[in-house]
Amino acid sequence: MEERDYIKVFSGTFIIVQLAMDRLESAGINAVVKEESGLGRHSGFSSANSGYQELYVSREELDFAIPIIEAVKADLEV
Repeated sequence: MEERDYIKVFSGTFIIVQLAMDRLESAGINAVVKEESGLGRHSGFSSANSGYQELYVSREELDFAIPIIEAVKADLEV
């Protein structure tokens, strides 16, 4: 798995990213989560983005993932 084969489709807090990931996986799309604040936490530093994560899907699944991500975003807008 090379990083260039994956596209970021969503970013947010742990809970919201997990919601998006669950919906993607329910549709048979494999998603990968990258936590931006991990390095800072391990080295003893804190970040304003603590708990901030990014969600990636493969290029091949991107067209299927976009409508699902858009639906998650729409559900969050109240």
